[in-house]
Amino acid sequence: MEVLRQLRGFYQAKLNFLVLSIVCLAAATGLGLVYPMLLRRLIDDVIRQGKYGEVLWIAITAVSVVAVKALLQFLHGFFGGRLGNYLAYRLRNACYEKLQFLSFRYYDTAKTGDLMSRLTGDLEAIRNFVGFGFAQLLNLVLMVTFGGLVMFSIHWQLTLITLITIPFLAAVALKFEARIHPAFQEMRKALSSLTTAVQENVTGVRTVKSFAREPYEVEKFSHRNEQYKDNQIFAATLWSKFFPVMELLASISVAVLLSVGGTLVIRGQLTLGELVAFFSLIWFIIGPMWGLGFHINNYTQSKASGERVLEILNQPIDVQDSEHAVELVHDEVQGDVQFDHVTFSYGNKMPAVVDIDFKAPPGTVIGFLGGTGSGKSTIIQLLMRAYNVNHGYIRLDGRDIREISVHSLRSQIATVFQETFLFSSSIRNNIAYGMTNVSMEEIVRAAQLAKAHDFIMELPDGYDTVVGERGMGLSGGQKQRIAIARALLKNPKILILDDATSAVDMETEQEIQSGFQEVMRGRTTFIIAHRISSLRHADEILVLNEGRVVQRGKHEDLIEVPGPYQDVYRIQYADHLARSAHREGGAEA
Repeated sequence: MEVLRQLRGFYQAKLNFLVLSIVCLAAATGLGLVYPMLLRRLIDDVIRQGKYGEVLWIAITAVSVVAVKALLQFLHGFFGGRLGNYLAYRLRNACYEKLQFLSFRYYDTAKTGDLMSRLTGDLEAIRNFVGFGFAQLLNLVLMVTFGGLVMFSIHWQLTLITLITIPFLAAVALKFEARIHPAFQEMRKALSSLTTAVQENVTGVRTVKSFAREPYEVEKFSHRNEQYKDNQIFAATLWSKFFPVMELLASISVAVLLSVGGTLVIRGQLTLGELVAFFSLIWFIIGPMWGLGFHINNYTQSKASGERVLEILNQPIDVQDSEHAVELVHDEVQGDVQFDHVTFSYGNKMPAVVDIDFKAPPGTVIGFLGGTGSGKSTIIQLLMRAYNVNHGYIRLDGRDIREISVHSLRSQIATVFQETFLFSSSIRNNIAYGMTNVSMEEIVRAAQLAKAHDFIMELPDGYDTVVGERGMGLSGGQKQRIAIARALLKNPKILILDDATSAVDMETEQEIQSGFQEVMRGRTTFIIAHRISSLRHADEILVLNEGRVVQRGKHEDLIEVPGPYQDVYRIQYADHLARSAHREGGAEA
């Protein structure tokens, strides 16, 4: 019950629903004891003594009991359902909220399919147990207790003899729970793995098909599906062993009752009505014991699910606001950025950036050039405080960014990533993402600056055209231009272009760059690019290699100095340089 104790805060406010649900179920259970007593009276006092006039009153009593019991069971379901849904609602919101604020470090290893499984299947298992399973498990105890007391009141010696198998039933059930819980944990993991495989396949279907890897994906899914099947079979095997043992022990109790009880009736030490009542009461006890496995099943599932949900809720947040974090005022932010000997590594790996030191005064443009893994994107992520630096400082307007609230810091920054993500909504909403007080004129203006307006107007519904995360037929360049418009509309103090024009052609890039000249004015801009053309107008270019700055300066200076920048320039402009050399040679001739 430790898991339920940890989740108590989510259903504490509606604990009265749990109490009412249990009370109604207990009352309904108590009324169930009326039936055996009515049978006893019917046989001993009515049939055997010929008082047939009481049959009508017994029938009316039975019908009344049925009606009241039905009402109580309805109320049990009503209150239990309200409690379970309230808990699931709050847990779902809490998990989703926690996922929003978990640090980038968590998402470096998290799997989408696994998270989806936790927010759906696992929450459903918790809802069912808290709403109904817990009350049913408690009701089992009440039924055994109530039934045993009534049987004791009739004939305590026969009760002891008949219920001799109950401890063995309980022992088998507890042993079963100890084995089935790990099985359900593995089953949940296997289901998460299966869900992840489907999610990744659907998301990356273009990659799968372009590489003709459909057979590989089928085999991968089949392997995970087989693991899930094996876990299901293992659990089913445990169940197949559990039920026969429970049925054997229950049958022994019934056999003992009939043999011993029948002998007592023959000897006149027990009435026939009492034996019939006893027979009804034994099932009142054994029936729930049979269902003990089902209730344990629900409990173990909810326990395994609760542990997986608590993993999310208890996940530490690496990047948090300090106790005295400052809220920035947009109009007062200048955009003066400084990296002061910054070093950072992901976990225990080699440092991703080492001793990065530069200043970006307000309105300047800083460019980053380097190969894959050189640390370009890491610098930007550190500026956004996706991670905390290991050594050194990052300052905004002279203040350590760790002293600024995370939300306030990021609200001053707009980023266009290399990999464009569009939400399943209209183009209008994608450009104005998260912004409420924005006019259509401002959206159109941002789209025009990003050179996206013309192709948007050619779409069937213009800005109201609905797209999805994979673009719904939009080209890579079109999606990237929508993302650029989204960043420009935010009117940030700091603009980050993470290879933002990689998916557009050279002509479109030049058009967008010309639009950027106006947008960059007065804003501090950081450009990550592989094309020299995107960096040549930067106030300073930092050339990175293995996390270190190996060259820095303006474009005009760097192309004159032997080094990585000049090498990249010569490769990208080889044809242009060859034509220039040819023209110079012809002129000399």
